Amino acid sequence: MEATSAEVDAAVRAAHDARGALADRTVRAALLRRAADRLDGAGERIVEAADAETALGPARLTGELARTTYQLRAFADLVEEGAFLDVRIDHADPALTPPRPDLRRYKIPLGVVAVYAASNFPLAFSVPGGDTASALAAGCPVVVKAHPDHPATSELVAALLRRAAAEVGVPEGAIGLVHGFEAGIELVRHPLVAAAGFTGSVRGGRALYDAAAARPHPIPFHGELGSLNPVVVTEAAAEERAEEIGAGLAGSMTLGTGQFCVKPGLVLAPRGPAGDRLERALADAVSATEAGVLLDHRMRDAFVDGVRERAALPGVEAPVTPGAGGEHTVGAGFLTVPADRLADGGGTHDLLLEECFGPVTVLARYTDEAEIGAVLARLPGNLTATLQLGAGECGGEDGVPDGSPVPSGDGTGRGARLLAAVTPLAGRVVVNGWPTGVAVAPAQHHGGPYPATTSTSTSVGGTAVERWLRPVAYQDTPPALLPPELREDNPLRLPRRVDGRYEG
Repeated sequence: MEATSAEVDAAVRAAHDARGALADRTVRAALLRRAADRLDGAGERIVEAADAETALGPARLTGELARTTYQLRAFADLVEEGAFLDVRIDHADPALTPPRPDLRRYKIPLGVVAVYAASNFPLAFSVPGGDTASALAAGCPVVVKAHPDHPATSELVAALLRRAAAEVGVPEGAIGLVHGFEAGIELVRHPLVAAAGFTGSVRGGRALYDAAAARPHPIPFHGELGSLNPVVVTEAAAEERAEEIGAGLAGSMTLGTGQFCVKPGLVLAPRGPAGDRLERALADAVSATEAGVLLDHRMRDAFVDGVRERAALPGVEAPVTPGAGGEHTVGAGFLTVPADRLADGGGTHDLLLEECFGPVTVLARYTDEAEIGAVLARLPGNLTATLQLGAGECGGEDGVPDGSPVPSGDGTGRGARLLAAVTPLAGRVVVNGWPTGVAVAPAQHHGGPYPATTSTSTSVGGTAVERWLRPVAYQDTPPALLPPELREDNPLRLPRRVDGRYEG
């Protein structure tokens, strides 16, 4: 099934030729809704195919399919509303110094988007997933590089998307699909590809990111590469609800056999009796978790080798040993280490500050708030950061340190200080909850500082569409030549900002 160079070129050129058919927002919205309907109608076949290739289970995959079709319909609503075009009109004003010409600005699609499917989400982050949905919403055709862990599922859903396109008058080439490692490299280098979206490993994503930047004409590369997703548990929180936190952590780090991109991989918990209770609760809950199947043997081998290497580091213990289960399964577990081993910066324990894909987390036991800060200061960028706070830690008398990135408000004291410490590290901050579960909502942000993502954008939520658009301004352009989105009478009834005032 490996695509040849000629097949990659043909797929990209067919997608490029389909741009005009996606220019009409009404057509795009209809395509997104028809695609959702087609996927729902073939739900049983899709779930069966995906489960055969991934062993994620019918319940998980049925939920993922529902998320995927909801996302497609949500983008259809966004397309119809039109606010994402960010229409701005500033009328000429010769009285200003300097005089202002007539300026009209909105956003236009970039062109063909290369989408690289994820292994752990065969639907929501693959062929019919958020990158594809948001690109089509922006007016960009796509060529998807299928993940080798679920090629049959990819072919099935791509055929359904292409059928939906044909039914609303869009060429089927607007949604292309290719297979193979070399095809993925050729895709990001193709001169007609205008942008790329990727979800996967740091190594693979960085190689594609570098290839995108090395082109004669570099293109935007929006990659989600890896994330440790740190958790800080305060002593007050542990004293109040150690057992609840331990059980919640176990559920979060073993969900989907630890194959979620927002799995908590490092947990800072206090030394002392409260932290000991938390650790025992975590051990009990993880021990009761059944062995699970990872997506492929390559990932299984990497997990087994990764936990073995981490467990061999000085001072590291394994109250519940993670690693190989049966011939095809892995068992969940966790490691413990004194937090000062991570704070010293000597490099010996740096591996514990890297993501290990699978059902394992590291519990780092700290002695004081300074030690928390020292560990956090050594972390790379993350998709999420989580705080487990005590009931009285959302206020206090200490105040927020000068220069804090936290917005002004009433919260002061330890909770505010910790919020200030983790905000620069992550794209989403969770308080007294768990990061697994990424709601599809307009306010969602699924991204973060590098290496969590290679850009400041999100791959989940309505603003994901912004990745595939660029602004263009028209100056003193005759009315007859303006695109309809920028005409004075607003024939498309778009929300816009005129001379600084919003018109909904």
